[in-house]
Amino acid sequence: MRISDLFYETWLALRSNKGRSLLTILGIVIGIASVISMTSLIGGVKDALINQLGLNQSRTVYIGMWGLEGVTDESLREIADGVDGYEFVSGATVGAATATTGTKKADVGVRGVTDGYFKALGYKLKSGRFFSSSEVAGDGMIVVLDESVVRSLYGADAEDPVGESVTIGNDSYEIIGVIESQGSVGSQGETFVPYQTGVIRITGDPTITDMVGFAQEGTDMKQISEDTESFLLERYNLSKEDNMVYVMSVESIQQEMSSTVLMFQALMSAVASISLLVGGIGIMNMMLTNVTERIREIGLRKALGAHRSDITKQFLFESVSLCLVGGVIGFLLGYGSAFLLSLLLSGVMGQMFVGQDMSITPSVSLETVLLSIGICAGIGIVFGFWPAHRATKLDPVESLRYQ
Repeated sequence: MRISDLFYETWLALRSNKGRSLLTILGIVIGIASVISMTSLIGGVKDALINQLGLNQSRTVYIGMWGLEGVTDESLREIADGVDGYEFVSGATVGAATATTGTKKADVGVRGVTDGYFKALGYKLKSGRFFSSSEVAGDGMIVVLDESVVRSLYGADAEDPVGESVTIGNDSYEIIGVIESQGSVGSQGETFVPYQTGVIRITGDPTITDMVGFAQEGTDMKQISEDTESFLLERYNLSKEDNMVYVMSVESIQQEMSSTVLMFQALMSAVASISLLVGGIGIMNMMLTNVTERIREIGLRKALGAHRSDITKQFLFESVSLCLVGGVIGFLLGYGSAFLLSLLLSGVMGQMFVGQDMSITPSVSLETVLLSIGICAGIGIVFGFWPAHRATKLDPVESLRYQ
């Protein structure tokens, strides 16, 4: 039997039972829609979090040290020189203050940063510029503001504040740049000043509490993280059991997040597969009914010389076609529902990440689409085989006499 004949016969069979066919594939539609909506929505949330939390800097290494004194900008140079693979190591002394402009005030975090800090964390300028190397080394009264701080102090529709002055604590600073908000949960935003300015004007303490390394291109991120931890433990005479040193690369964070998301997607897919199982049983039931209703047709085909393989192909093709149609409908419904849910989640997460219009776009990979197609075809074959096999076993003479 030619492929064109299979398509034509399948079209005639499905068209003659449109209502029953649509009801039969309902389980397939629900199952595929559930899988697509959950996996694409979870993938979209993961992508949004990676972008929002600054986890797209694959060469970045976070370095944390707690309860230690004497960690200064000199310590950063020791790490960069003592551990192979770093382009530079930067850091910040961290404090808090009240920022004031006109009649508006905002409680903000203040970071006195060393050279390379913005690059290591992947901060993006909205306007203005970052500190130059000479400015970082000095104690100038200049500041870079987080976008959310600008909204708090100047309003959402304010003009670019670069070049204006803002009071932080008791001192006046010139605004030289505005960065896109990093959206820290529950935070009103951050302000950034040169390291020496932060030590003198804000914290009064040269201790670096926030360190970040930026590796050279092509560096093994797992190895450099392990080397950094070993170096710090030896340098400060500590052991792992002290839990005072924490080193993790952004790459490892991404891998852990991807593994967690993958497990969650697999769990959701397993739950949704119940609907696919129900849909497959519905397909088998319909095909068995089709065989019973078309016994005389099957007998006539056999009498005219049709082989068993022709009968098998015909019924399997009908079964697979039903599943694929259900899969297409399910995919469209699934992506549509994921898009609607993403709009709701964008608003919720925008409130969590203060001052952010956090946009979530459903993410559907090619692998997911191909897997869905394969599942639909597989269901059609598995649950359509027994009805097709039963049709091939019918005796042509008895079939022609069937009423």
